[in-house]
Amino acid sequence: MYLISRLFLFLTKSYDERVKERNDAYLAEATDLYDLEFRMRKVDRESQMRHPSWMSQN
Repeated sequence: MYLISRLFLFLTKSYDERVKERNDAYLAEATDLYDLEFRMRKVDRESQMRHPSWMSQN
């Protein structure tokens, strides 16, 4: 039953929604302010690697 519910959630959510939820959960696990800032920078770096700014320029 767990697998079916996970599959349903996977099929009903967009890629961006899944990435946002994963990032939010990752940031929520921070233990202090420094850890949170480190995680925020890591999420930013990963998002820039997925969507480089030079690719969106015309």
